[in-house]
Amino acid sequence: MENQNDELEDITGGLEQRISAYERKRKDLQKRREQLDEEISSVEKYLELAKTLYRLEADKAKLASLSIQIASHEKGNVSASDIDVATKSREILLGRSKYVGRSVPDAVYMVLQEVGRPLHAKDLYQRLKEGGMPIRGKTPVTSIATSLKRDSRFRKVGPNTFEVSHEKPITKAV
Repeated sequence: MENQNDELEDITGGLEQRISAYERKRKDLQKRREQLDEEISSVEKYLELAKTLYRLEADKAKLASLSIQIASHEKGNVSASDIDVATKSREILLGRSKYVGRSVPDAVYMVLQEVGRPLHAKDLYQRLKEGGMPIRGKTPVTSIATSLKRDSRFRKVGPNTFEVSHEKPITKAV
């Protein structure tokens, strides 16, 4: 009987040691996870800052290039395409949109006429945004696609992909 009690004490003692070791290991791992979470959070902040700085520098470079083109246009030594770029650049620099006063479908119609091929709503959104057209809302791509589906000037050729419809609208006799 005493032999069994000793054996039972040995077993429980060994299990208690294992439990303590596992609890220490878990505590160490949790502490490492907290440190990693802090590092990840810090890296994410630096990444967002770097992206913002990159966008600012890229925008400054674009503006500098546009300013040079405008200046050369004003001196009179530019080609016809440079004049077009300079005019568009001046509009952008003055804060005016290429699509000022236009509806989304009207602006998309201009974009699709320029590119001459179907575009996905995401690409259309990007081009409109680059052209200075503000499109607000939680899902601007969906908003664009919805407005094009409702307009007979456009034909859906794929998932959220549209082209200018070349069909002539049917006119009703009055």
